[in-house]
Amino acid sequence: QVQLKESGGGLVQPGGSLRLSCTASGLTSDYYATAWFRQDPGKAREGVSCIMSSDGSTYYADSVKGRFTISRDNAKNTVFLQMNRLKPEDSAVYYCATVKEEDLIWELRPNEYDHWGQGTQVTVSS
Repeated sequence: QVQLKESGGGLVQPGGSLRLSCTASGLTSDYYATAWFRQDPGKAREGVSCIMSSDGSTYYADSVKGRFTISRDNAKNTVFLQMNRLKPEDSAVYYCATVKEEDLIWELRPNEYDHWGQGTQVTVSS
């Protein structure tokens, strides 16, 4: 059974930084995509970034390009999201999700992903 565990959320001032981690267990595929999504109450879940385990290809939403960086440690089955220059509008619950690369078509569409973590809250406020 695939399980994902996020960590690293918290409260940060505008302009600050946070690093989120997502550690997976129970993976059975050699190659899988891992993505970060975020969701505010009353809003749709939004794709933030995605990374492939096969070749390290990365994808970003326009709203975070140049500020967020996704990376992975394949040996530890962990994906990181470094978030810099945070803005109040980045506040949300952040979820990581994973799917076999062979089954993925749209990298930042939530419905593409099979397994989800519980989420971690990120609040950007002064």
